[in-house]
Amino acid sequence: MTKRALASIAIAVALSAGLPNISWADTIKIANVIELSGAGATVGSNWRDALKLAFEEINAAGGILGEQVEVTDYDTQTDPTTSRAMVQKAIDDGAYVIMGPIYSGSVKVNMMVAQQNGVPQLTGAEAPFITDMGNPYIFRTSFGAQQSMPKLVKYLTEEMKVKSVAVAWVNDDFGKGGRDSFVAELEKNGIAVNADVSSEVGQADFAADVIKLKSSNADAIFAYLHEEESARLLKEIRKQGVTQPIFGETTLMNQKVVDLAGEAVNGVRGHVGLSANAPIPGIEEFAKKFEAKYSYKPDHNAIKAYMGAYVVKYVTTKNGKVDRQAFADALHGLTITPADEPGILMETSWDDKGEVNRESFLVEVKDGKQTVVTTLPKL
Repeated sequence: MTKRALASIAIAVALSAGLPNISWADTIKIANVIELSGAGATVGSNWRDALKLAFEEINAAGGILGEQVEVTDYDTQTDPTTSRAMVQKAIDDGAYVIMGPIYSGSVKVNMMVAQQNGVPQLTGAEAPFITDMGNPYIFRTSFGAQQSMPKLVKYLTEEMKVKSVAVAWVNDDFGKGGRDSFVAELEKNGIAVNADVSSEVGQADFAADVIKLKSSNADAIFAYLHEEESARLLKEIRKQGVTQPIFGETTLMNQKVVDLAGEAVNGVRGHVGLSANAPIPGIEEFAKKFEAKYSYKPDHNAIKAYMGAYVVKYVTTKNGKVDRQAFADALHGLTITPADEPGILMETSWDDKGEVNRESFLVEVKDGKQTVVTTLPKL
């Protein structure tokens, strides 16, 4: 490895998340391997801040099994190769559980390192392949696209009576996984794909893309991109006077998109696994605490991280020991309710592959705010 690469990795490691400074021997080590710079910095910062809030609460209440939790941040720089090095560094540092990352492309290359070392990993990634690779140590904190897309397509079919769709997606592991799952569901329901338009991560100009979407004359437009690109696409859609209804998945209605796109996001509808505006008492309380501490509204990534921290607390306490293998074994097939652990916020289950299952929501953005249209049951 070159000196430059080593220096980059060294810079990427943040030494603490602001939790109590206690010697390693007296603490449970949690590695937060997350996007803190690069294209994923916005989502990664939400995740980091919520994780910090949760473990501060846990430590203030006595920690886990009487031990304090120490969190170390490892910045992936939104780069798969760096993320792999960060996971290895976290394991070398003695991590009990790895939290993150969010970007599917990074998880694709780093999850094998955690698996080879028997370290449980709670990820925010949504690409379908994450839980299809036979890794017994990987667990989702959010729906995979293969779970969320059937819910959205059912709504388009039964409620909107859509017969054709124009699809816009970002050309990376996240985007391709979501696009493929969505198109497969459309085909099952006899809905035509009038346009299939891919874009690149970080793309600035969406004029040509929108022309293709608009000229397709589809009944609706489906957009599946990262937050910054989603905002640019929506602005261009409004600029060109597109009249078709716009649908998406969680990222399209994210608070960051609302902040960046302004009025352009109003009227957008879609499926979200988690929403800070959901009529769930635990989520409402979390959102208030988060905004009071950080002076900005949490997104779904923040909720995932907060709940993930309490998963670590609950499972470890249930096991009665800090044991990586016991943690992974216990989480497979487990259901945790707010009655079991209030920090879990919503009843959540995991299957034998680490896939998560819980209620979710159909939302519409009105006046710059996600409004829950209906709550959808667990699969």
